[in-house]
Amino acid sequence: MQRPLVRSFRQLETELDPASPIVTLFSGGLDSSYLLLRLRQMGMTEVHAVSFDLGGSEPGDHRREIADALGVRLHVLDRREKFASSYVAPAIAAHATYLGVFPVSSTLSRPLIAQESAELADSLGAQAVIHTANRSQNSMRRLNGALGLMGYRGAYGSPYDLDPVDRDEKHRALREAGLDLLSGRSVSGDSNLWCREFESGIIDDPEEHSVPEELYRWSVLGVPTDPRTLSVSFESGVPVALNDQRMPLVDLIGVLNDLVGQHGLGRYSGLEHLDSGEKVLEFREMPAAWLLLQSYRHVEAACCPAELIREKQHLEQVWVREALEGRWFGPLHHAAQRFIESCAQHVTGRVSWLLRTGGAETRSITTPRPLYLRDREAWEARSIAAETGRQTPARPVPSDMPRKDLAHVQ
Repeated sequence: MQRPLVRSFRQLETELDPASPIVTLFSGGLDSSYLLLRLRQMGMTEVHAVSFDLGGSEPGDHRREIADALGVRLHVLDRREKFASSYVAPAIAAHATYLGVFPVSSTLSRPLIAQESAELADSLGAQAVIHTANRSQNSMRRLNGALGLMGYRGAYGSPYDLDPVDRDEKHRALREAGLDLLSGRSVSGDSNLWCREFESGIIDDPEEHSVPEELYRWSVLGVPTDPRTLSVSFESGVPVALNDQRMPLVDLIGVLNDLVGQHGLGRYSGLEHLDSGEKVLEFREMPAAWLLLQSYRHVEAACCPAELIREKQHLEQVWVREALEGRWFGPLHHAAQRFIESCAQHVTGRVSWLLRTGGAETRSITTPRPLYLRDREAWEARSIAAETGRQTPARPVPSDMPRKDLAHVQ
């Protein structure tokens, strides 16, 4: 029988066994550090703090120092490859953007974090998996939804759901415990190889949100950057090469975050709805995502019929909605994923770009089995001849056209 959802600190005190292991999600930020402190103050003797390396390390990482100071065991799980192959790659094929405004990010990491945390808890014989999402963070329904759909049998949830704690109070309690490592943070953030996301604090108000430049790291303009050409290649819907050099998706995304970010590209902002319908402001820094999603659509358009793409665009938002609402492991998300995978099997090709400061232009779109025309007039002549039976003179082939493409103009 599944235990009741954890929603308050009182539940942690009254419903959990202090001598039994407990797993907490630990980012090293203010909320998760304060939770560890409270658990230790409750007399919890075997606290396991689990952190994930998803390729988004941030400066000032004090996780080890905080865990040691509070006497908890820290588990750092490197899941970069799994995140890229099982979550980011499907999101690229699904062109996963929130209402077309910005690419989804933490939506992708939460089901992975939930699954891996539940597996760790089971291996430790832990009684619960506890996280720190609050009511103004969409991570609450995504983590709780994933754990519920997986059928996790222990307790799970966030004590901040019904017991929010003021930031100043958290800072004060941690300082009194000898931990004054987080006092300089003015916003909340989440980072992985696909995205740097930040919100709240000094950028909380949609009607006035001038973002300090120092909050950006991946898209900072330094010395003047010369125009750059680059190309991205896809095979069966997966990015596999940069400038014709094959590399793992983790590495390809990392290189693109640097190269594209140097041109100041890949910044997003927008409003996202909460479970109750209200909306909150979020900011994202995603240079690689900016280029890869546009590249994918170009190759897809070159390979797939227009009607197929129209139907896929509808199912893309179904895919996104189910993931956003915490139903990554639900049947509708699974069904949308199967359709998108079937479309992705046709998406093989290459896009070349010219990047300039603040913008980019395509220079070439190629695919082995194209639906595009390279000579409209020649196509018109063939089409008329096929319909009327009239023969028309063959047009000369442009001298710069590669021989492998002659069939499309003769």
